[in-house]
Amino acid sequence: MTKKSIPTRGRTLDHAAFVYDFFEPILLLGKQAEYDQHLLSLLNPAPSEKILDLGCGTGVLSRMIGDRLNPLSGGQSLGIDAASKMIAVATKKRANETCRFEVMAAEHLKFENESFDSVVSSLFFHHVPEDLKAAALSEAFRVLKPGGKLVIADMHIPTSFMGMLVSHTARWFFMQPQIGENIRGILPALIRDAGFLPPAHVTTYFGYIALFTSRKPAEQV
Repeated sequence: MTKKSIPTRGRTLDHAAFVYDFFEPILLLGKQAEYDQHLLSLLNPAPSEKILDLGCGTGVLSRMIGDRLNPLSGGQSLGIDAASKMIAVATKKRANETCRFEVMAAEHLKFENESFDSVVSSLFFHHVPEDLKAAALSEAFRVLKPGGKLVIADMHIPTSFMGMLVSHTARWFFMQPQIGENIRGILPALIRDAGFLPPAHVTTYFGYIALFTSRKPAEQV
């Protein structure tokens, strides 16, 4: 496994790796378990599936997915993140026979075509600029098998006053124009442009985090 963080124009969170597990439940207002379970239910993985988690952070969701898989039938959850310290924490705390982690940038995946049954991403895309969002989605499309699932949860157009306040404050406080891109609502079009079927907007958490599902079109008969 690569020991250094991967150079990328997206934001990595090496500096937050050792406190991330403490702060993430706070940022999700005590609903992290409900939120992650919803993502898991949308994936609904079969025991033999191979699932890729883009921008996995410290691997909470990756491990939840792995716990639904069977290593004897080839099931594997693989979390990737460009931040090596995140991957170090994830590996130490959550790796097992059905869940592993690698340092890797989402815009340059080191996997063969059609390697995964599903790709999931939670709160990753607002950390990277629009061209890298598009590149990461194109890579996700490439490594998915025909008919494979895509599940994304990320910042999107605010649907409440509180969601508007949080998302716009975060954009300016952190001087992060990538957030501004998300809250303008660009993700669905980028998903379609990467080749996926038009995404379904399943629900919105906290007035600004949208859950999208889509699929790579099945092979034509």
